[in-house]
Amino acid sequence: MAQLYFKYGTMNSGKSFEIIKVAHNYEEQGKPVLIFTPVIDTRNGADRVGSRAGFTRSAIPVDEDTNLYESVKRQLEESGRYYCVLIDEAQWLKKHHIVELTRIVDELNVPVMAFGLKNDFQNELFEGSYNLLVYADKIEEIKTICWYCDRKATMVIRFKDGVPVNEGEQIQVGGNEDYKPVCRRCYNEAFRK
Repeated sequence: MAQLYFKYGTMNSGKSFEIIKVAHNYEEQGKPVLIFTPVIDTRNGADRVGSRAGFTRSAIPVDEDTNLYESVKRQLEESGRYYCVLIDEAQWLKKHHIVELTRIVDELNVPVMAFGLKNDFQNELFEGSYNLLVYADKIEEIKTICWYCDRKATMVIRFKDGVPVNEGEQIQVGGNEDYKPVCRRCYNEAFRK
């Protein structure tokens, strides 16, 4: 029975690397997968998933108007069976995208694994993450350690010119120069200074 999985973690927890690994494991057994990524993330190109470890994979770009259910249904009609749908940066999806993912699982019987951040640099849920927490059949944390100590990272600090900031637009694509995964204590200490 197909299910919708939400696998979340902070920055640097290996979410994109995990997608590439999962895709490889399926395809090594001759089981094709579909990979989607929001078009807003152009760090590796608008149609690629990339990990900090240097691995990349082609992906189907998703914008606000993309209907994921119809896209997967069309792919199935054209190419036959797909064993899994993988979503990178799922936090940037809209509610309608998440509802479409549930239809892929429930109506097309294809498992969906969505990977993304849970909370932003202000510790607010992203729209996609909120809806995945509501609709997912299974929720799993991908863990990593705090940039500054040895505790588990659960938050992210955004930096501007090397200084921690907690104001600004929710979505700003960036890497290690812009964001650091941190524990709650180090997050709070960064803004007490």
